[in-house]
Amino acid sequence: MTTYRIAPSILSADFARLGEEVRNVVAAGADIIHFDVMDNHYVPNLTIGPLVCQAIRPHVDVPIDVHLMVKPVDRIIPDFAKAGANIITFHPEASEHIDRTLQLIRDHGCKAGLVFNPATPMHYLEHVMDKIDMILIMSVNPGFGGQSFIPEALKKIAIARRMIDESGRDIMLEVDGGIKADNIAAAAAAGADTFVAGSAIFGKPDYKAVIDAMRSELAKI
Repeated sequence: MTTYRIAPSILSADFARLGEEVRNVVAAGADIIHFDVMDNHYVPNLTIGPLVCQAIRPHVDVPIDVHLMVKPVDRIIPDFAKAGANIITFHPEASEHIDRTLQLIRDHGCKAGLVFNPATPMHYLEHVMDKIDMILIMSVNPGFGGQSFIPEALKKIAIARRMIDESGRDIMLEVDGGIKADNIAAAAAAGADTFVAGSAIFGKPDYKAVIDAMRSELAKI
């Protein structure tokens, strides 16, 4: 039986009351808090850093999943580990030495993962599966919230699922971008087990109703 996890992205939350927002979304049934870090260099947007992670850490007991859309990545990893991150993922294009960066994350006590943009090939995984705890498939191009799901991502999710199954390892398979109640089942059917949703949840008045609707769709698989 697959364990499905809902990971609301605080990129779409109300930053003026972020502590309240993360408490409310966890109370509504969220399993993970997804934390999008953008540097206006690797991606054309600028968001939040370790101080914000440290600020929300006392407000929730669930894991904080930090998605680094920054280049280079190694310098900032220890800061996020110290700030309370549980999972840190990064893009292979943003590291000169992927194996070393994965090990750096693990050395700081966090789970480590790689993120794949819509046009990024999956071969980066081939020699580092022993250091991977999460694979994140982007179903939009990174940089901004509120984008529409790219259906081609379903093929990449299926490829990643096959690689995970063949490795025999317990690796989370996350999908991020345009996830809503009406497409979450398709992503799960392709093999995803962890679902990032930003505006689909934080853009609605009743977080629990949205998360319940997503779980209802997942229960049909």
